[in-house]
Amino acid sequence: MVPKRLSDHIADDIIAMITIEKRFKPGEKLPNEIELSEELDISRTTLREAIRILVTNSILEIRRGKGTYVKDDVDINNIGSLSSLTNAKINTKDLYEIRLIFEPEVAYLATIRASKAELKRIIDYGSLIEEKVKNNEDRTDLEHKFHQSIVKATHNAFMERLMPVIQQAIAKGVILSTEKEMAIKDTISDHRMIMDFMQNRNPEGARSAMKIHILHAMKELGVE
Repeated sequence: MVPKRLSDHIADDIIAMITIEKRFKPGEKLPNEIELSEELDISRTTLREAIRILVTNSILEIRRGKGTYVKDDVDINNIGSLSSLTNAKINTKDLYEIRLIFEPEVAYLATIRASKAELKRIIDYGSLIEEKVKNNEDRTDLEHKFHQSIVKATHNAFMERLMPVIQQAIAKGVILSTEKEMAIKDTISDHRMIMDFMQNRNPEGARSAMKIHILHAMKELGVE
């Protein structure tokens, strides 16, 4: 098997931004080359190669003098990922097992490494999630941002690259939990526990709280 090039991996990341993170909808413009290459921590040459791959696969289009856009007619629910990981039919139990392995350690490192501004961002997202739950509103986007802000606070670029997979599990969990009152209550109390340990710079506590949070979700959603 021929090893995947970096540009192929970056193409996967851009697909994840479109299909999983929902950052860019059909017809919307991507950030400019400088911004996107900095965010992905790659050269502009590699980014151009990745974009060329996605143009060839009819996912993106380059509008001369305007920039790069997601194609108007692309069906984001049926984009075939270039990555076997993203493209796999991963079931909820498998996704949550990945969270159980990954996120407690993320919480541990983030508690140690987060700046004051990053810690405030995490707390703010947690508060906004509570408001959404109380108002019976969709919290999927905020859940993504809450967990992603914790990952970013680790200052580990490779951990950030795993977020699209984690976000699949979060999205599935939100959908399944809407009919389970206990799962929603656990989400609020668990988030508060995670945030309290992080604010107090207690990494062991944050690790345990995150593990408890995911185990609660697995139990309530029947994916133990």
